[in-house]
Formats: sequence, C-alpha cells, structure tokens
Amino acid sequence: MEKIASFTIDHIKLQPGVYVSRKDYLGEQVITTFDLRMTSPNEEPVMNTAELHAIEHLAATYLRNDEEYKDKIIYWGPMGCRTGNYLLMAGDYQSKDIVPLMIRMFEFIRDFEGEIPGASAKDCGNYLDMNLGMAKYLAQKYLDVLYHITEDRLVYPQ
Repeated sequence: MEKIASFTIDHIKLQPGVYVSRKDYLGEQVITTFDLRMTSPNEEPVMNTAELHAIEHLAATYLRNDEEYKDKIIYWGPMGCRTGNYLLMAGDYQSKDIVPLMIRMFEFIRDFEGEIPGASAKDCGNYLDMNLGMAKYLAQKYLDVLYHITEDRLVYPQ
C-alpha cells in the first residue's frame, strides 16, 4: 500500500503552526484540509484527551457561528496523535488565509467562561472528559505562535 500524504511529513522537523495538509476536489469544489499543529511532535507532551475534547467543542461551536466562514466549515476535529487538530473548509485556501480566523477562535477559547457547549450527557458521548482550564492554557500557548507566525510555520518542512 502507498503511504498516505500525512505520513510523509517529517514530524521530526515539524513545529507548531498552520499548514495546508491537502486539497481535494468534490466535483469542482475544492476542500482544503488544514493541519493546526499545536505541539511539537515527538518533543513536547501530547495534549490530554480532556483538554483536546474541550477545544473541539469550543472550536466547532465558534467556527460554525463565525459570520464570515460558517458556511465554509466542513469539519473540525483532533488528530489521533493528539498534537493538533484538522480543519476542513470548502474553498481553495492557503495557510495564511485562515490565521486571523484561528486567532479569533483561539482567543474565544482562551477567554471562554461558563458551561462548554454540548457538555451534557444528552449532547455528548463523553461529556465528563473535558478540561476547560487546560484548554484555555493550550489556546494561549498556540496564540503565542499565531501572533508571531512566520513563513516556516505556514509551510510543511522539507
């Protein structure tokens, strides 16, 4: 079998950033998949499921309510390796195109107070496994990257 594209990225060189993972076509519609890498693979500890789950609920809620992009959002979800998240959007985008959106979204997560949307037994299959405090901490840590993002954090390393 052929190696899938995401397994061909050099995870030793990969640092936190915003990367275009792939572009697919559904008819004439381009679907852009973003790799929102929040931790340095194989160097930093991975994110625990509780904070990643809280980020997922807050990010998905924010994105599907964003006036500019809500009709372009297809999916937000965590990577199995727990070093980041994937965002799928309808449209042909570059990494730099969504940095302002990611800043707004992670500021929303960092500043969020109250009950996490969908954090109930009726709405979620594992609603008790969420850690808002750590989600806010990780959001700020990622914002430190986003606020000063450089070209090498927008294109996969060679």
